[in-house]
Amino acid sequence: MNQVFQLGHKAFVTPAGFAVTPRNFRIGTFVSFRAMKPKRHLASSSKPASSFDNMEDEKVNRLVGSTPKDIGVESDEAGIQSVKDNPERIEVMTVQELRTILRSIGVPAKGSKRDLVSALKVYVEKKMEEEVSSISAEIVSVKRKANTKSILGERKAKKFSHEEHAQEIYSVPEVSALQESKRRAKKSPIGDETGEVDAKASVKTDKISVTLPTVQSEPWTMLAHKKPQKGWIAYNPRTMRPPPLAEGTKSVKLLSWNVNGLRALLKLEGFSVLQLAQRENFDVLCLQETKLQEKDVESIKQCLLDGYENSFWTCSASKLGYSGTAIISRIKPLSVTYGLGISDHDSEGRLVRAEFDSFFLLSCYVPNSGDGLRRLSYRITEWDPSLSSYVKELEKKKPVILTGDLNCAHQEIDIYNPAGNRRSAGFTDEERQSFGANFLSKGFVDTFRAQHPGVVGYTYWGYRHGGRKTNRGWRLDYFLVSESLADKFHDSSILPDVTGSDHSPIGLILKL
Repeated sequence: MNQVFQLGHKAFVTPAGFAVTPRNFRIGTFVSFRAMKPKRHLASSSKPASSFDNMEDEKVNRLVGSTPKDIGVESDEAGIQSVKDNPERIEVMTVQELRTILRSIGVPAKGSKRDLVSALKVYVEKKMEEEVSSISAEIVSVKRKANTKSILGERKAKKFSHEEHAQEIYSVPEVSALQESKRRAKKSPIGDETGEVDAKASVKTDKISVTLPTVQSEPWTMLAHKKPQKGWIAYNPRTMRPPPLAEGTKSVKLLSWNVNGLRALLKLEGFSVLQLAQRENFDVLCLQETKLQEKDVESIKQCLLDGYENSFWTCSASKLGYSGTAIISRIKPLSVTYGLGISDHDSEGRLVRAEFDSFFLLSCYVPNSGDGLRRLSYRITEWDPSLSSYVKELEKKKPVILTGDLNCAHQEIDIYNPAGNRRSAGFTDEERQSFGANFLSKGFVDTFRAQHPGVVGYTYWGYRHGGRKTNRGWRLDYFLVSESLADKFHDSSILPDVTGSDHSPIGLILKL
């Protein structure tokens, strides 16, 4: 497999397929830059911000540094315990009951009932997480001591399929999931030291018998959703990706990835894109949110090696180090253009179009509506209609593939917490309706949803709340194709094990 970028390290063994590759990829070095520092800034100004999450943050900040007062009253302790055992009870408590219990634990009891409910939920969730973490730490400590003493044990693991595991363990609301984890942490075992509770295993010794929780090192296999519907299952690429096409079948393999800052990605140590290229064997890589300036492009292009010499970059001119898209290909396109051809839309480097023999490919980074939804009107009344008209005009010549971070979780299945994000950028009713009206209703097919109608698969997890570890995410990245290509794609996939950004890459295999 040809290299994509020049790397200053030894060659790697190429995994034979997805099922046998390492579970967690950390995409590190595309290129070696001597002046780069090792740490990465994780802040992103263009990601969807949950108003519900912001509210929770505010409430948590009130708790930071403060310890609940010693209650000393059995009725108050019993009240807290009853709420922890049955979190749904919070919603039906009266304002007076809420204020009484909040005061008893040292939490400010001011505001509307919604504020009081939220404050109590945050407190209960925080306490549950502390208890689960404490239990897990004790279990890991026991395991380490047992290993130090060289106590030989026998581990018996009960295997679940990923679908059964997701349905039986993780198909629960947020607070209930914490209770379930707490309960299982007492009963179940541990395999590794990080991750979520999984199957069961026993470690027996001559003197003691310890039950340890195994660790779920693939959190994306959890069905994480606030309101899961019957029949929904979590996306598991190990079991849901189809076998490779028969040898000799003419096809093209596309990858798309919002890298959330290419220079920051280059500073990371760990797995390289070479291994991703070897594993996925892609023909074309589309990038979004490169955050490059024009002066950075040539140095990166100079590092491109055999087979991927064709690269096309566009950068933001109106705001340096912002936005930016690219297409890197081992197939030489017939033509390349940048932007929509409309000055009001083309100053931020949001679109690259490459024309191939049988289709147009667009790498696109749709504007985020922003904090306070300040760009919502621009997004739905100007950008979306203009992009829609542009791709429909291209369709008159040949089919179109539109890929990238389209900044919209279209349906409730596409976001972990739909109710809490109704007025968050990326999930407003206006954006969802615009996405449907301008693209899906005009004949474009959402390939992932067409292939996986009842599957919960996310492509973005916010850094702020550690969403990737608990699989609390959004599906913002898409391959939309013209209706004439709907029966030609072989696989529309998500690569959730590839880290290095707050988005994961997505893939499309198209039969030609």
